[in-house]
Amino acid sequence: MGRVPADAEVEPGTLLVAAPTMVDPNFRRTVVFVIDHREEGTLGVVLNRPSDVAVHDVLPNWGGHVAEPQAVFVGGPVEKKTALCLAALRTGETAASVPGVIAVRGPVALVDLDTDPEVLVPKVRGVRVFAGYAGWDSGQLAGEIERDDWLIVPALPSDILASPNGDLWSQVLRRQGIPMALLATHPGDLQRN
Repeated sequence: MGRVPADAEVEPGTLLVAAPTMVDPNFRRTVVFVIDHREEGTLGVVLNRPSDVAVHDVLPNWGGHVAEPQAVFVGGPVEKKTALCLAALRTGETAASVPGVIAVRGPVALVDLDTDPEVLVPKVRGVRVFAGYAGWDSGQLAGEIERDDWLIVPALPSDILASPNGDLWSQVLRRQGIPMALLATHPGDLQRN
């Protein structure tokens, strides 16, 4: 019988939470929402890295329609000039019934930014725009999970719209229960402990 790959639990709509020991500055204390995961690789966006760029400055049609803060979030280190947009659909709406979106999981959908925001906005609880994304080639994420770089946890639809004023990394860990919840208290820099 074959070994179960380390990334077997990863699927669209799960979160990759950076382990407290993650040292890569692109991912330290990040929460990545997985948009796509297949044998060829994995694609996601970092949920907790707002930039100083207003959505209105780069996508004027969408500027007034995105969740607070109305900033572009840094989705990851890959293709930083590519914009991705996620939406949390309102209760009763499905991706199949909302034009201009592609289902990811449950009420979370990927938004086609060429869609008229005026048509979409009444059907969503909120949208967030990301510049760039996090990407892994085939087998790369499994290797990082085996190294204990990432924790795999379920996402809540509200995670994609979470305020950067709260510490999403700690919040996600705390709701996992013991022992994982204890990681939320990790100081990050052990020199400061």
